[in-house]
Amino acid sequence: MPAEIIAPLNAEWFALHTLAGQENKVKTYIDKFKAVEELEEYIFEVLLPTETVSEGKHGKKTTKVRKLYPGYVFIHMRLYDEERKVINKPWYFVKEVNGVIGFVGGERPAALKQSDVDEIFARIEAAKGTEVPKVHYMVGEEVRITDGAFTNLTGRIDEIDPERSKLKISVSIFGRFTPVELEYWQVQRLTD
Repeated sequence: MPAEIIAPLNAEWFALHTLAGQENKVKTYIDKFKAVEELEEYIFEVLLPTETVSEGKHGKKTTKVRKLYPGYVFIHMRLYDEERKVINKPWYFVKEVNGVIGFVGGERPAALKQSDVDEIFARIEAAKGTEVPKVHYMVGEEVRITDGAFTNLTGRIDEIDPERSKLKISVSIFGRFTPVELEYWQVQRLTD
């Protein structure tokens, strides 16, 4: 959990179930209107964990942002008072946000366990500054080269370097196997 967020002791993390594809709208709306609705003492952070995914299509590398938990947004808030009764103002505000199906747990949502919160933040930290290939290859797999000097040749994957998103491929040139190093997006499976 980021250090700059100062929340009261009874603030907890909850999961919100959202309509598919509405996660960004839900996060943006809550972030924007919590001040307008004077809910800053109840709602502290809205989290939408994502990762960058790269893929190759038609010889071009593309990257996009993919949600780590599609259909869910996490919210750090004070939902219960000292007697564990739901505080109506933040409860209704969050439930009425367009795109929110409801709190995970229904009418009496349970806060996320600390181990679950730690896992979410660990996944966010692991995804920072890295690109994850959309396609995972296996050693021995046959692929077609779609970009570079060896375009349209087929080869067999000998080594995979996931840190650099590179593949070492044996390509048959004039009857001899030659090792070639390519990026993930420069090849495609023969079955694609």
